[in-house]
Amino acid sequence: MNRESRQESGQSHRWVLYTAAVLMAFLPAGCGYRFAGGESVHPAVRTVFVDVFTNRTSEAHAENIFRSAFINRLVQDGRFRLAASRGEADAVFRGTVKNLLTYPLSYKAGNLSAEDRLAVTLELAFEERQSGRLLWSDNGFTGTGDYFVTAAGATETSRKNALVKLADDTAERAYRLIMSGF
Repeated sequence: MNRESRQESGQSHRWVLYTAAVLMAFLPAGCGYRFAGGESVHPAVRTVFVDVFTNRTSEAHAENIFRSAFINRLVQDGRFRLAASRGEADAVFRGTVKNLLTYPLSYKAGNLSAEDRLAVTLELAFEERQSGRLLWSDNGFTGTGDYFVTAAGATETSRKNALVKLADDTAERAYRLIMSGF
């Protein structure tokens, strides 16, 4: 290969790499994806009070399990500090456990449940305390969690663990939506 052919080949190769880099940069935008890191909550909102959740289900302590999960998630990455009272907060997060159902997901021999699913419906709101302006809300926020049905005591432990995981997963999803402005 002569010197002139190698220069043309090198320029062609650089052109292909440049074009590929440009396409890779714009591909996520064209698909509706965007890079994480931005947030929609005003920077002045630094302290949050997580109000006592309301429980409209027959599940004892469900409101405490979900409230604890939301408290943990809101302070986890350090973006917010937890306020000791509503009056000290820049924003208030409140929630209601509207519905909590348990139903069979799979069966074993004898038509007995092998795995059950928990399905929760929450009403959630995140608002500026002084103005009352709603920053984010969802009146029908849902989530599910599965657990295995085994012996009586073990099943109750599995169910409790599944409920805690469901609360954590729900809090994580809600937090991401709040921070992204959806």
